[in-house]
Amino acid sequence: MFKSTSFKCLVLIFIFFGLIGYAQVHAQIKISAIEVTGNKKTKDYIVKRELPYKVGDLLSKDDLDSLNIVAQQQLFNTALFLETIVSSEILDSTSAKIKIQLKERWYFFPIPYFRWVDRNFNQWWNESNRSLERVNYGINFRQANATGNNDKLTLGYITGYTHQAILRYQLPFIDKQLKYGMGLGWAQFNQKEVNYATLGNKQVFFRTENIIRKGYRGNANLTYRPNLFERHALQVGIGNESISDSAFAIAPNLLPNHKKSFSYVDINWSYSKVRFDYNAYPTKGASTEIALSQRFSKESNLSAIQFRQIVAHPIAPNRFVFLESLTIGRTMQQSNYSDRKLMGYGLMQMNGLEYYVVDGNAATLFKAAIHQRIGSYTIINPLTKKFLPSVKYTFWIKAFTQLGYVYSSEKNKANPLANSLLRTAGIGVDIISIYDFVLNVEYSINQLGDKGLYLHSGINF
Repeated sequence: MFKSTSFKCLVLIFIFFGLIGYAQVHAQIKISAIEVTGNKKTKDYIVKRELPYKVGDLLSKDDLDSLNIVAQQQLFNTALFLETIVSSEILDSTSAKIKIQLKERWYFFPIPYFRWVDRNFNQWWNESNRSLERVNYGINFRQANATGNNDKLTLGYITGYTHQAILRYQLPFIDKQLKYGMGLGWAQFNQKEVNYATLGNKQVFFRTENIIRKGYRGNANLTYRPNLFERHALQVGIGNESISDSAFAIAPNLLPNHKKSFSYVDINWSYSKVRFDYNAYPTKGASTEIALSQRFSKESNLSAIQFRQIVAHPIAPNRFVFLESLTIGRTMQQSNYSDRKLMGYGLMQMNGLEYYVVDGNAATLFKAAIHQRIGSYTIINPLTKKFLPSVKYTFWIKAFTQLGYVYSSEKNKANPLANSLLRTAGIGVDIISIYDFVLNVEYSINQLGDKGLYLHSGINF
């Protein structure tokens, strides 16, 4: 009897302490306040829109800690801040205050514009012999966060290879619920050179001393962001392009309607779900993007679909695997050169095939890489210590392989890369710094046996 009673008491004691431990781990903490500091221009509600919680929410301590990390990543991915620190201050056993410390970026950039018109730096440097005739130059005035609402204004005038005037404005939120946004854009251009054909899977150009191609495009868009990670966008655009008599004589199928002038209206819808630790160089997370577009024009309608997925999966504290797939398909009323450009343009790029392009009706691309962090280095800025006291550079090494395929309904022996498996592989070093600066230095080889060192870079203002 005594042993039985002792055993029951011991079991009850274990259950009692287990319940206490469970209650401590899963105790609900109420967010009583959110304190934001360092946002001299950015509105508080723009900051709070990026948070995965709000005042009044009840969370466990573990959930609060993990959501603070999400909040910090979301704020940094707005491209509004140089530094974001999110922490929680426990006020008592049932409540906590969220503390957000921010350091804003420099938002106004009157940027001298100098950029090659070739598809990448290597093509301009080697195949175009660094020709200044194939360079655009001018100035872009970029005002990010123009009114403190994460709105972006761009005004630019570019001359050189292409004379171009640009005006764009994007406002992410126009409603009290901060879900709907809108934007407007206008661009017009003229140029004295035109890429009118592909031969040996390389671009062929025609140049004169007079303007041989010109055009304009205007668009308006409506965006919808139901939560932190998903976005929808609907855009309506109008445009016109025309070519000279000399250009039409050498390339009668350049424009979609096979004429010297081409006008159109298009509708584009896109959806994306992006959840990365750092958008400019993701080491953890995933994204899915879908885009549908329909162009309306007499004798030259075009339907297109694009699907893209990215996964960054950490396999060690300083190592991750990067996977990307991209597929683009198009249907058109009549075949023309402008609408058939696929591999080598836009997102459809293969490292190691920088000097080549492949035209067709549809294309798919798969990339795989393993990245290893090798360290970082901070440089003290002796000139503007108050604005930017130091600049940090982070270095990663990587090994990659890529596969691609372009389907073309037109069999052309002069461009043999269509309807064949494209393969590249290589190694490289990536350098990451402030303002989302990413420099890729890569040595790669393709299935043709070409080997080379290639540079790719970008910076997000």
